Amino acid sequence: MSSNIILGSNQYGKAEVRVVKITRDTARHEIEDLNVTSQLRGDFAAAHLEGDNAHVVATDTQKNTVYAFAREGIGSPEAFLLRLGEHFTSSFDWVSGGRWEAESYAWDRIQAQGTGHDHSFVRNGQEVRTAVLVREGATAHLVSGLKDLTVLKSTESGFVGFPQEKYTTLQETTDRILATDVSARWRFKTGTDFSNFDFNKNYEDIKGLLLEGFTENYSHALQQTLFDMGSKVLEAHSEIDEIKFSMPNKHHFLVDLSPFGLDNPNEVFFAADRPYGLIEATVLREDAAPAEAAWNGIAGFC
Repeated sequence: MSSNIILGSNQYGKAEVRVVKITRDTARHEIEDLNVTSQLRGDFAAAHLEGDNAHVVATDTQKNTVYAFAREGIGSPEAFLLRLGEHFTSSFDWVSGGRWEAESYAWDRIQAQGTGHDHSFVRNGQEVRTAVLVREGATAHLVSGLKDLTVLKSTESGFVGFPQEKYTTLQETTDRILATDVSARWRFKTGTDFSNFDFNKNYEDIKGLLLEGFTENYSHALQQTLFDMGSKVLEAHSEIDEIKFSMPNKHHFLVDLSPFGLDNPNEVFFAADRPYGLIEATVLREDAAPAEAAWNGIAGFC
């Protein structure tokens, strides 16, 4: 092998471990549903260069650890990842850090006789909750988020003042439908004490603020609405340093009904799925400490 070829950064683990935890200590059951990925970083050079697996904690072992930890309860995806990160970095001297990621799927109780059923559930398709933990030694970066949160406002949005040149066909409008699928990730301040932190309450509050931010103010562009949403979260939550968005503009085009002798007073639209505008941005505190390591491996966010 050439002497100028070396091993670069590397990680390995078990991807997309599906785990469902039913808590049945009373007749009213609880359900927690996660998709977990575990990836370890550390001294794995011998495995790559010599085929020596002495430091390779099997990916199957990582999968089994996820299931074993779920036996004690999940609580929140963030708390669960923090437990996994602490376990792997403290149990193996050569594991210096890693990356742990989870998607959380919500279930609602089926309504029966006017009340939520004790042990029957329907999948809540509103959005997918996400969490990522990146740990290197004692330093941990935690990023929470959501994706596929579809929202629409039927007025109070327009798009005017954009450059007009020979390839421009889009007409200006001061009253349009604004719709998007919100994907957002927010990073907690490095060093935040999570020992008594209520991640579930924090998540619901931030989701509520994002939705409120979408409704408020006339939108001159999706970019402006995105910034309003992020600002609302940062103003309310001092523990968050930055929030990243990736939001497609789900275009709705007014249908021409004149061939049928009908008018269309901004009521009938064609919902186009592609192509679409894609708006991405980061909203952060001016004094936020940089934490690029937190975002490595999270695709689709600038």
